[in-house]
Amino acid sequence: MAISAPRDNNRKPVMIATLNTDGVTPALVYVNPVNNAIMAIDSITGTSYPSVNAQKDANRISTVWGVSSADGITPIPIYCDSSGNLLIKST
Repeated sequence: MAISAPRDNNRKPVMIATLNTDGVTPALVYVNPVNNAIMAIDSITGTSYPSVNAQKDANRISTVWGVSSADGITPIPIYCDSSGNLLIKST
């Protein structure tokens, strides 16, 4: 099922990431309503899917991407799990 990123009163969409299970499905990123912290889990393992373009939701809103720490140039998709937690690696 295609998701649509909810929007605020100024029509700005919320953050969506790419689902880590398939590397193509846009998924909502959740925030704790008590402290406004992004929900995230420490994930040191995972799969990197080949991706050339940002995935988009049903309204063509792009998923969030970052830039590779290896070269500072290569765009890399940011993954989340099916519970809406961003996957991060803390060291």
